[in-house]
Amino acid sequence: MPESVVGLDALVGGLRAAGEPTRLRILALIAGADLTVKDLTTILGQSQPRISRHLKLLTDAGLIVRAPEGAWAYYRLTEVDTGSRLVDHLLSQLDPADPTLSRDRERLVSVQRAHAETASAYFAANAHAWDALRTLHVPEAAVEAAMRNLVGAASFQTMLDLGTGTGRTLELFADCYERALGIDASAAMLSVARVNLAKAGIQHARVRQGDIFALPVEPDSYDVVTLHQVLHYLEDPAGAIEEAARAVRPGGRLLVVDFAPHDLEFLRSDHAHRRLGFSHEQVSGWLAQAGLETVVVEDLAPERASPADLTVTLWLGRDARMQIAAGQASKTLETIG
Repeated sequence: MPESVVGLDALVGGLRAAGEPTRLRILALIAGADLTVKDLTTILGQSQPRISRHLKLLTDAGLIVRAPEGAWAYYRLTEVDTGSRLVDHLLSQLDPADPTLSRDRERLVSVQRAHAETASAYFAANAHAWDALRTLHVPEAAVEAAMRNLVGAASFQTMLDLGTGTGRTLELFADCYERALGIDASAAMLSVARVNLAKAGIQHARVRQGDIFALPVEPDSYDVVTLHQVLHYLEDPAGAIEEAARAVRPGGRLLVVDFAPHDLEFLRSDHAHRRLGFSHEQVSGWLAQAGLETVVVEDLAPERASPADLTVTLWLGRDARMQIAAGQASKTLETIG
Protein backbone atom coordinates (compact mmCIF):
# COMPACT_ATOMS: atom_id res chain seq x y z
CA MET A 1 0.00 0.00 0.00
CA PRO A 2 1.44 3.42 -0.93
CA GLU A 3 2.62 5.46 2.04
CA SER A 4 0.34 8.39 1.11
CA VAL A 5 -2.97 6.50 1.45
CA VAL A 6 -5.02 5.57 4.50
CA GLY A 7 -7.05 2.41 5.12
CA LEU A 8 -10.85 2.73 4.99
CA ASP A 9 -11.44 1.93 8.67
CA ALA A 10 -8.69 4.26 9.86
CA LEU A 11 -9.90 7.10 7.65
CA VAL A 12 -13.57 6.75 8.65
CA GLY A 13 -12.61 6.45 12.34
CA GLY A 14 -10.40 9.52 12.15
CA LEU A 15 -13.02 11.57 10.35
CA ARG A 16 -15.70 10.59 12.85
CA ALA A 17 -13.48 11.58 15.76
CA ALA A 18 -12.41 14.89 14.24
CA GLY A 19 -15.81 15.73 12.72
CA GLU A 20 -17.18 17.59 15.75
CA PRO A 21 -16.62 21.30 16.51
CA THR A 22 -15.04 20.97 19.95
CA ARG A 23 -12.76 18.12 18.90
CA LEU A 24 -11.62 20.02 15.83
CA ARG A 25 -10.88 23.02 18.05
CA ILE A 26 -8.88 20.75 20.37
CA LEU A 27 -6.81 19.49 17.44
CA ALA A 28 -6.12 23.07 16.33
CA LEU A 29 -5.02 24.03 19.85
CA ILE A 30 -2.68 21.13 20.55
CA ALA A 31 -1.13 21.46 17.11
CA GLY A 32 0.73 24.41 18.61
CA ALA A 33 1.29 23.27 22.21
CA ASP A 34 1.07 20.26 24.51
CA LEU A 35 -1.95 20.85 26.76
CA THR A 36 -3.58 19.27 29.80
CA VAL A 37 -7.28 18.67 30.48
CA LYS A 38 -7.20 21.67 32.82
CA ASP A 39 -5.69 23.87 30.10
CA LEU A 40 -8.39 22.83 27.64
CA THR A 41 -11.26 23.32 30.09
CA THR A 42 -9.98 26.85 30.73
CA ILE A 43 -9.63 27.68 27.04
CA LEU A 44 -12.82 26.04 25.78
CA GLY A 45 -15.03 26.83 28.78
CA GLN A 46 -16.34 23.28 29.05
CA SER A 47 -16.46 20.83 31.93
CA GLN A 48 -13.63 18.43 32.74
CA PRO A 49 -15.72 15.28 32.03
CA ARG A 50 -16.76 16.61 28.63
CA ILE A 51 -13.23 17.56 27.64
CA SER A 52 -11.93 14.20 28.86
CA ARG A 53 -14.52 12.43 26.71
CA HIS A 54 -13.48 14.38 23.62
CA LEU A 55 -9.82 13.59 24.31
CA LYS A 56 -10.54 9.89 24.72
CA LEU A 57 -12.31 9.76 21.36
CA LEU A 58 -9.43 11.54 19.64
CA THR A 59 -6.92 9.27 21.36
CA ASP A 60 -8.82 6.09 20.46
CA ALA A 61 -8.90 7.25 16.84
CA GLY A 62 -5.12 7.62 16.81
CA LEU A 63 -5.16 11.38 16.20
CA ILE A 64 -3.60 12.42 19.52
CA VAL A 65 -1.57 10.73 22.24
CA ARG A 66 -1.68 11.02 26.03
CA ALA A 67 1.65 11.52 27.83
CA PRO A 68 1.44 11.12 31.63
CA GLU A 69 3.69 13.47 33.58
CA GLY A 70 3.53 13.09 37.34
CA ALA A 71 0.03 13.96 38.49
CA TRP A 72 -0.76 15.48 35.09
CA ALA A 73 -1.11 14.21 31.54
CA TYR A 74 -0.29 16.22 28.44
CA TYR A 75 -1.97 15.68 25.09
CA ARG A 76 -0.19 16.17 21.78
CA LEU A 77 -0.74 15.30 18.14
CA THR A 78 0.26 11.83 17.10
CA GLU A 79 3.45 11.33 15.12
CA VAL A 80 2.18 8.12 13.52
CA ASP A 81 1.89 8.68 9.76
CA THR A 82 -1.75 7.72 9.27
CA GLY A 83 -3.18 9.96 11.99
CA SER A 84 -0.62 12.71 11.48
CA ARG A 85 -1.36 13.11 7.77
CA LEU A 86 -5.10 13.19 8.38
CA VAL A 87 -4.83 15.85 11.11
CA ASP A 88 -2.42 17.93 9.02
CA HIS A 89 -4.85 17.88 6.10
CA LEU A 90 -7.88 18.77 8.21
CA LEU A 91 -6.12 21.64 9.97
CA SER A 92 -4.81 23.01 6.67
CA GLN A 93 -8.43 23.49 5.56
CA LEU A 94 -9.34 25.66 8.55
CA ASP A 95 -9.47 29.44 8.18
CA PRO A 96 -7.06 30.84 10.82
CA ALA A 97 -9.18 34.02 10.91
CA ASP A 98 -12.27 32.11 12.03
CA PRO A 99 -13.65 33.99 15.09
CA THR A 100 -13.95 30.86 17.25
CA LEU A 101 -10.41 29.72 16.49
CA SER A 102 -9.09 33.24 17.05
CA ARG A 103 -10.70 33.38 20.50
CA ASP A 104 -9.26 29.95 21.31
CA ARG A 105 -5.76 31.17 20.42
CA GLU A 106 -6.21 34.28 22.59
CA ARG A 107 -7.20 32.11 25.55
CA LEU A 108 -4.28 29.79 24.84
CA VAL A 109 -1.92 32.76 25.08
CA SER A 110 -3.50 33.65 28.44
CA VAL A 111 -3.00 30.09 29.72
CA GLN A 112 0.61 30.08 28.51
CA ARG A 113 1.19 33.42 30.26
CA ALA A 114 0.00 31.88 33.54
CA HIS A 115 2.34 28.93 32.99
CA ALA A 116 5.18 31.38 32.35
CA GLU A 117 4.57 33.12 35.67
CA THR A 118 4.65 29.79 37.52
CA ALA A 119 7.81 28.73 35.71
CA SER A 120 9.49 32.07 36.46
CA ALA A 121 8.79 31.63 40.16
CA TYR A 122 10.31 28.14 40.12
CA PHE A 123 13.34 29.31 38.17
CA ALA A 124 13.86 32.30 40.46
CA ALA A 125 13.81 30.02 43.50
CA ASN A 126 16.58 27.91 41.98
CA ALA A 127 18.53 30.61 40.15
CA HIS A 128 21.25 30.84 42.81
CA ALA A 129 22.33 27.26 42.10
CA TRP A 130 22.42 27.83 38.35
CA ASP A 131 24.36 31.08 38.68
CA ALA A 132 26.92 29.50 41.02
CA LEU A 133 27.67 26.75 38.53
CA ARG A 134 27.95 29.13 35.57
CA THR A 135 30.76 31.05 37.24
CA LEU A 136 32.90 27.90 37.41
CA HIS A 137 33.42 27.34 33.69
CA VAL A 138 33.65 29.09 30.35
CA PRO A 139 30.60 31.15 29.35
CA GLU A 140 27.57 29.24 28.10
CA ALA A 141 27.85 31.08 24.79
CA ALA A 142 31.24 29.46 24.18
CA VAL A 143 29.90 26.01 25.04
CA GLU A 144 26.92 26.48 22.75
CA ALA A 145 29.12 27.73 19.91
CA ALA A 146 31.27 24.60 20.25
CA MET A 147 28.17 22.39 20.22
CA ARG A 148 26.91 24.05 17.03
CA ASN A 149 30.33 23.73 15.45
CA LEU A 150 30.58 20.00 16.18
CA VAL A 151 27.10 19.20 14.91
CA GLY A 152 27.61 21.40 11.84
CA ALA A 153 25.37 23.68 9.83
CA ALA A 154 23.69 21.00 7.70
CA SER A 155 20.02 20.44 8.49
CA PHE A 156 18.71 17.09 9.70
CA GLN A 157 15.32 15.55 10.36
CA THR A 158 15.14 14.53 14.01
CA MET A 159 16.75 15.47 17.32
CA LEU A 160 16.48 14.02 20.82
CA ASP A 161 17.69 16.04 23.83
CA LEU A 162 18.09 13.98 27.01
CA GLY A 163 17.86 15.76 30.37
CA THR A 164 16.48 18.70 28.44
CA GLY A 165 16.02 20.90 31.55
CA THR A 166 14.98 24.37 30.42
CA GLY A 167 14.88 23.27 26.77
CA ARG A 168 17.84 25.46 25.87
CA THR A 169 19.49 22.84 23.63
CA LEU A 170 16.23 22.47 21.69
CA GLU A 171 16.27 26.23 21.16
CA LEU A 172 19.93 26.20 20.16
CA PHE A 173 19.39 23.77 17.28
CA ALA A 174 15.85 24.81 16.31
CA ASP A 175 16.93 26.01 12.88
CA CYS A 176 18.64 22.68 12.12
CA TYR A 177 16.00 20.03 12.77
CA GLU A 178 12.56 19.32 11.35
CA ARG A 179 11.28 17.69 14.52
CA ALA A 180 12.69 17.37 18.04
CA LEU A 181 11.87 15.87 21.41
CA GLY A 182 13.25 16.73 24.85
CA ILE A 183 13.13 14.20 27.69
CA ASP A 184 13.45 15.07 31.38
CA ALA A 185 12.49 13.39 34.66
CA SER A 186 11.45 16.67 36.31
CA ALA A 187 7.92 17.89 35.70
CA ALA A 188 8.90 21.32 37.05
CA MET A 189 11.76 21.67 34.56
CA LEU A 190 9.51 20.52 31.73
CA SER A 191 7.11 23.34 32.61
CA VAL A 192 10.01 25.78 32.26
CA ALA A 193 11.01 24.20 28.94
CA ARG A 194 7.49 24.47 27.52
CA VAL A 195 7.33 28.14 28.44
CA ASN A 196 10.74 28.81 26.87
CA LEU A 197 9.85 27.01 23.63
CA ALA A 198 6.56 28.91 23.41
CA LYS A 199 8.35 32.24 23.96
CA ALA A 200 10.80 31.37 21.21
CA GLY A 201 7.96 30.45 18.83
CA ILE A 202 9.30 26.91 18.43
CA GLN A 203 6.42 24.62 17.48
CA HIS A 204 8.41 21.78 15.93
CA ALA A 205 9.86 20.64 19.27
CA ARG A 206 8.08 18.91 22.14
CA VAL A 207 9.13 17.85 25.63
CA ARG A 208 8.07 14.78 27.58
CA GLN A 209 8.68 13.27 30.98
CA GLY A 210 10.67 10.07 30.83
CA ASP A 211 13.38 7.86 32.28
CA ILE A 212 16.78 8.40 30.71
CA PHE A 213 17.53 4.70 31.27
CA ALA A 214 14.31 3.53 29.58
CA LEU A 215 13.59 6.08 26.88
CA PRO A 216 10.02 6.30 25.55
CA VAL A 217 11.21 6.42 21.94
CA GLU A 218 11.69 3.98 19.09
CA PRO A 219 15.20 2.62 18.46
CA ASP A 220 17.21 4.01 15.54
CA SER A 221 14.94 7.05 15.20
CA TYR A 222 17.06 10.20 15.75
CA ASP A 223 19.75 11.84 13.64
CA VAL A 224 21.23 13.80 16.56
CA VAL A 225 20.99 12.91 20.27
CA THR A 226 22.39 15.24 22.95
CA LEU A 227 23.39 14.75 26.60
CA HIS A 228 24.27 18.24 27.81
CA GLN A 229 25.53 18.43 31.42
CA VAL A 230 23.56 15.33 32.41
CA LEU A 231 26.01 12.50 33.07
CA HIS A 232 27.47 13.92 36.29
CA TYR A 233 24.05 13.63 37.97
CA LEU A 234 23.75 9.90 37.23
CA GLU A 235 24.76 6.80 39.13
CA ASP A 236 25.23 4.91 35.86
CA PRO A 237 26.46 7.27 33.12
CA ALA A 238 27.59 4.35 30.96
CA GLY A 239 24.04 2.98 31.02
CA ALA A 240 22.67 6.37 29.98
CA ILE A 241 25.03 6.52 27.01
CA GLU A 242 24.07 2.99 25.99
CA GLU A 243 20.36 3.89 26.12
CA ALA A 244 20.99 7.14 24.22
CA ALA A 245 22.92 5.25 21.53
CA ARG A 246 19.94 2.95 21.08
CA ALA A 247 17.96 5.93 19.79
CA VAL A 248 20.61 6.99 17.24
CA ARG A 249 19.89 6.22 13.60
CA PRO A 250 22.49 4.49 11.42
CA GLY A 251 24.92 7.26 10.55
CA GLY A 252 23.52 9.47 13.32
CA ARG A 253 25.45 11.25 16.07
CA LEU A 254 25.49 11.45 19.86
CA LEU A 255 26.88 14.65 21.42
CA VAL A 256 27.94 14.47 25.07
CA VAL A 257 28.85 17.66 26.97
CA ASP A 258 30.09 17.45 30.55
CA PHE A 259 32.88 18.37 32.93
CA ALA A 260 36.45 17.08 32.79
CA PRO A 261 37.71 15.45 36.03
CA HIS A 262 37.89 17.88 38.98
CA ASP A 263 38.10 17.96 42.78
CA LEU A 264 35.22 20.28 43.70
CA GLU A 265 33.57 18.12 46.35
CA PHE A 266 30.98 20.80 47.18
CA LEU A 267 29.30 20.04 43.85
CA ARG A 268 28.61 16.56 45.16
CA SER A 269 27.35 17.68 48.56
CA ASP A 270 25.53 20.89 47.59
CA HIS A 271 24.42 20.33 43.98
CA ALA A 272 23.69 16.58 43.77
CA HIS A 273 26.56 15.78 41.40
CA ARG A 274 27.22 12.04 41.54
CA ARG A 275 30.41 12.16 39.46
CA LEU A 276 33.21 14.72 39.59
CA GLY A 277 33.81 14.89 35.86
CA PHE A 278 34.92 12.42 33.20
CA SER A 279 38.14 11.77 31.33
CA HIS A 280 38.44 11.63 27.55
CA GLU A 281 39.04 7.89 27.70
CA GLN A 282 36.14 7.21 30.05
CA VAL A 283 33.40 8.65 27.85
CA SER A 284 35.02 7.48 24.61
CA GLY A 285 35.12 3.98 26.08
CA TRP A 286 31.43 4.11 26.95
CA LEU A 287 30.64 5.35 23.44
CA ALA A 288 32.59 2.43 21.97
CA GLN A 289 30.75 -0.04 24.21
CA ALA A 290 27.49 1.43 22.93
CA GLY A 291 28.56 0.89 19.32
CA LEU A 292 29.56 4.46 18.53
CA GLU A 293 32.86 5.74 17.20
CA THR A 294 34.30 8.84 18.90
CA VAL A 295 35.10 11.25 16.09
CA VAL A 296 35.86 14.44 18.08
CA VAL A 297 36.85 15.28 21.65
CA GLU A 298 37.19 18.97 22.50
CA ASP A 299 38.12 20.69 25.77
CA LEU A 300 36.95 24.19 26.69
CA ALA A 301 39.26 25.30 29.48
CA PRO A 302 38.53 28.36 31.64
CA GLU A 303 40.64 31.46 31.08
CA ARG A 304 41.87 31.37 34.67
CA ALA A 305 44.16 28.50 35.55
CA SER A 306 42.57 27.90 38.93
CA PRO A 307 41.75 24.58 40.62
CA ALA A 308 38.34 26.07 41.40
CA ASP A 309 37.47 26.39 37.70
CA LEU A 310 36.07 23.62 35.52
CA THR A 311 36.95 22.44 32.03
CA VAL A 312 34.00 21.53 29.83
CA THR A 313 34.56 18.61 27.44
CA LEU A 314 32.57 17.73 24.34
CA TRP A 315 32.54 14.23 22.84
CA LEU A 316 30.96 13.55 19.45
CA GLY A 317 30.16 9.94 18.70
CA ARG A 318 28.92 8.59 15.38
CA ASP A 319 26.99 5.46 14.51
CA ALA A 320 29.09 3.70 11.87
CA ARG A 321 26.48 1.25 10.60
CA MET A 322 25.93 3.08 7.30
CA GLN A 323 29.67 3.27 6.69
CA ILE A 324 30.07 -0.42 7.50
CA ALA A 325 27.20 -1.31 5.17
CA ALA A 326 28.68 0.84 2.41
CA GLY A 327 32.06 -0.82 2.86
CA GLN A 328 30.56 -4.28 2.70
CA ALA A 329 28.62 -3.36 -0.44
CA SER A 330 31.81 -2.04 -2.02
CA LYS A 331 33.67 -5.28 -1.23
CA THR A 332 30.78 -7.29 -2.69
CA LEU A 333 30.90 -5.29 -5.91
CA GLU A 334 34.66 -5.74 -6.09
CA THR A 335 34.25 -9.50 -5.66
CA ILE A 336 31.59 -9.65 -8.37
CA GLY A 337 33.73 -7.54 -10.65
